[in-house]
Amino acid sequence: QVQLVESGGGLVNSGGSLRLSCAASGRTFSSYAMGWFRQAPAKERVFVAAINWSGSSTYYADSVKGRFTISRDNAKNTVYLQMNSLKPEDTAVYYCAADRDDPRGLQRSRDKYDYWGQGTQVTVSS
Repeated sequence: QVQLVESGGGLVNSGGSLRLSCAASGRTFSSYAMGWFRQAPAKERVFVAAINWSGSSTYYADSVKGRFTISRDNAKNTVYLQMNSLKPEDTAVYYCAADRDDPRGLQRSRDKYDYWGQGTQVTVSS
């Protein structure tokens, strides 16, 4: 079992930056691929970014490519999402998720992830 706790959300002006963190419990974090998703009010939870177990491969939704960067520090059991050039349409609750079945990961489907955090709110004002 893995527990995930997100932090780093908040209110930021359009064009600003935030860095989200997701801290994982357990000794098997380094064997999991990880992903970030987001859910805006009255909308489905959608894929944002994913990273494989080692951090050598990443994958992004088109809507965030070039603005967001996913990374991980396995020594700290933490995955990050650096968000730059934020837009009002990035406003959502952001969730991190762990894929225990395939360390190579890079899955964009919610169904491929086994563990989820509670989410952190990101609000971008125009």
